[in-house]
Amino acid sequence: MKALSPKGNGNGSPKAPKSPKSPKALPKNTYYFSVLGSGLPEVDGLYVPSTAPPVKSESGTVSSLGYWNGKMAWDRADGRSARNPAFSYSNSYIAWRLCRLDGHLAYDCTTADDMPPAHISELGVGDLTLSGWNVYKKGVAPAPKIVRYDSDPRVGLKPNVVFVLGGPGAGKGTMCELAEQQLNWVHLSAGDLLRAERKREGSENGKLIEDYIAQGKIVPVEITVTLLKAAMEAEMASSGRSNFLVDGFPRSLENWAGWKRVFGEDCVMPVMLFFECPLAVLEARILKRGKYSGRSDDNIESLRKRFVTYKEETMPIVEVFREKGKAVELDTSLERVEVWELVKKELGRGAFTDAVLLKRPLTERSEMCLGLRPYPKKEEKQEVLEDKKAEAEVEVEEKPKSTLPPGPGSPSAKRMKVDAANGASSSPKSKSGSPKQKAV
Repeated sequence: MKALSPKGNGNGSPKAPKSPKSPKALPKNTYYFSVLGSGLPEVDGLYVPSTAPPVKSESGTVSSLGYWNGKMAWDRADGRSARNPAFSYSNSYIAWRLCRLDGHLAYDCTTADDMPPAHISELGVGDLTLSGWNVYKKGVAPAPKIVRYDSDPRVGLKPNVVFVLGGPGAGKGTMCELAEQQLNWVHLSAGDLLRAERKREGSENGKLIEDYIAQGKIVPVEITVTLLKAAMEAEMASSGRSNFLVDGFPRSLENWAGWKRVFGEDCVMPVMLFFECPLAVLEARILKRGKYSGRSDDNIESLRKRFVTYKEETMPIVEVFREKGKAVELDTSLERVEVWELVKKELGRGAFTDAVLLKRPLTERSEMCLGLRPYPKKEEKQEVLEDKKAEAEVEVEEKPKSTLPPGPGSPSAKRMKVDAANGASSSPKSKSGSPKQKAV
């Protein structure tokens, strides 16, 4: 009998090494998630299959397209997160996790499930505690509602538009900002879009827009409608949000005719929220706002021109919507909290605003808008900026410094000469006189 070599195959020849098994191909990630009603509105939004490049995680797992730590993962559709994937699984913590825009973790759900626990939209809101989502270190209560889609929900998406009209100072901007913060509606201000366009470098319409706004006149409708349409399309493509509050449009019958020319003569007539407010109240508000807004049209002369234009050109379009039963009139001379409750009630009609969002607690920013919390002072803002800068410096690893003395022509040597001439120590001092210790 022929002896077998240690690695023989029975005929005396060496045994061929086994080829390594190729990793099992992972199914393509085709799922999408909507995050709604979180205590941090910035976390809300549409999450799409991750396109982050392969990288090794803390647990040592190398990611692949659409995956992280061996499970599917998702990026924010709007690309605003500093951390990608922004919605992923942690093997170390055995949990699904959602992060804030700055990358810090905000919400988590401890489970070994292959997919994030989600609320099924067809079953309604239900008990949100059943999902198992919790507030993490950098999060704010309540935990969000999670909705899963088997395909991209943006396909075939059409805008749901509500017009918001009222005199200058009627509170359109404030209420629209609240609706964006609290109800996840998108606030599009026709005026803000026009102001941004006139400042945009190379804009052919910039000078024309500048002249019209300074004179308190309405900008040609072709420009305004084009800007609004582009903004809506960009928002739906990036975030999947399709509820739009269009602030300050249409301001005339020609504006409405221009809207129909762009969106189609048979387009659904949007509902209009019409903010009614006495002239005396409007004047007081606009002059107060002019002290800090920085807007060139927040002055008494422009205000009077704008109000004349408003009465002559905007009220007729309001009448058209009234006749069609599409105008909802709100008394915005009331206190801001009362007005907000009226606006929230109207936006909550139908199925456009999720019931979870209607119950969302007021954010700090919303409390400021409603006058329930003071805006931070400039000094406080500066302190916040300095704290963030200090945190960033701590996170950056310092490069080792040379222990060799500085050369004769180096900046350090020159500073030492100047300090010596002034009788100062080359070592920096604190206010108490002791050397300043460097933070580690």
